[in-house]
Order: sequence, then C-alpha cells, then structure tokens
Amino acid sequence: MIFTSSQMKLNISDALGYLTFNVLDEVPFIKHGFSTRMGGVSSGEFKSLNMSFGRGDPDENVTENYKRLCAAVGVDYDTLTASSQDHKTFVRRVTSEHRGIGIYRPKDMQSVDGLITNESKVALVTYFADCTPLLFVDMKNRAIGSAHAGWRGTVGKIGAKVVERMGEEFGTRPEDLIVTIGPAIGKCCYEVDEPVASQFLGLGLDASRFVFEKGGGKYMLDLTETNKRILMAAGVPEENITKSDVCTRCSHDLIWSHRATNGRRGGMCAILSIM
Repeated sequence: MIFTSSQMKLNISDALGYLTFNVLDEVPFIKHGFSTRMGGVSSGEFKSLNMSFGRGDPDENVTENYKRLCAAVGVDYDTLTASSQDHKTFVRRVTSEHRGIGIYRPKDMQSVDGLITNESKVALVTYFADCTPLLFVDMKNRAIGSAHAGWRGTVGKIGAKVVERMGEEFGTRPEDLIVTIGPAIGKCCYEVDEPVASQFLGLGLDASRFVFEKGGGKYMLDLTETNKRILMAAGVPEENITKSDVCTRCSHDLIWSHRATNGRRGGMCAILSIM
C-alpha cells in the first residue's frame, strides 16, 4: 500500500493506521486523527477498522476499534462525543456532560452534523466515507470544531455556520482559526447530475473553481474547494486553510469510500480533542 500526500501523514501504531494533517500536528494543545481501514477487529465487508455503528458490524467490534484508535491517537476513549449526522447543518456545543454520547451512551439528538467545544478532554467524533471532514482550531481562545460536509451540508454552508457558532460561543474570530478540509472524494471521482450541480452553481461563489461540466448532463464537483471558498467568504484567511490532497475513492484500499464500495462498507471517523 502506497500513501502519498504533501498535506497529511500516515501514522502506524501497533499495526493500526491513522492520518494526521501536518499543520495540526504542530498545534501543541490538541490531538487529532482520521481513521483508515488498517488495524481493527472487524471482518467481512467491514474489514478491518470500521468506526460506524449501525451498519451491521457487531457493536463490540466497533467499540474495540475505537479503543485501539484512541490508544494510537493519544485520546482517552471515555472522552469521546459523537455527532448524529443526517446531512444537515446543525452545530452543537458539547461539554464534559456529553462524553460518551453516540459511542457508549445512546444518542440524545437526531440531527447533529457539527460539534464545537472549548473544554479539554472532550473528544469530538464525526463520520465520513467520501463526505468532507472540516476541522477547526481557534488558536487564540483554545476552542475546536468538527463538521461533516456532504454535498447537502456543503450547499448549506455548514463550514460558515461552525465559524459563526464558535464566534457566538467562544468569541472566535475567523482570522484566528486554522481549518483543515478532507480527506474526501476528489473532483477526479465525484460525478453528479445537473440538479445537484445547479445548487453549487447557485452558491454565489466563483463556481468555475469547483463545478466542471462534463457533458451529457453530468458534472464533476470539487467538494474541498467549495468548502474552502465558503470558509474564505466567512472570513477565514486563505493561508489558514489546508485542503487534503487525498481522494477517498482513489485511496479506497486505505480509507472507506461509499462510492468505491457501492455502499457495502464500514466508515472512517475524525477525532479532535483539546488536551
């Protein structure tokens, strides 16, 4: 397996593989990681590091996978707090009282695609398998956010909503944020029909940067660039935004991809925590 990226690193710990952004590795007060398919206990179509409950993989396997990933990343399993994603744009502030929700405690909400906190040892967990991960770090106020941006969440500008909510809750200024985007399905692989493309064309941004007509009513979309443009419009400086150069579908032997597996898959997660 060959992994190549100028923005991310593949880390191996006791046969478990996880990805980190180089820029976030330099932030001293956080831990972060993106799971791969390496080093878990799941079998069959979930082999081997599946992080998604409710897809048919026994819960005890997923739980063990989380414990292994947490040990590798350096995050306490007991601090995990998960989203409850439905491709919308609700952003939830979480605290120590929410630890375990969606992991070893039942979900208490049905629509949470973004999580924010300014508390240490509250680890944010969001899920992906082609959709775009967005990680936010407020360098001044020591606050963090994590969001799931599929095409619907991207059109709904969830990235801008996280920036706004962090401002309301923590006094975050866009210029104090470091934001990373991806890994996600790339423009090389993300083909959509006209009804989806039209929603991106109507975002009020320079769509020539992220919508590419293919012909026959088909278009190629660049989700990471779209989210970058949304964040810039929300005030985040371009130099503070890092896009992953890893396409999940092209790298589906390493990372879960919904399209590459025709939906017969496990899921990856992003973990982000203030230490």
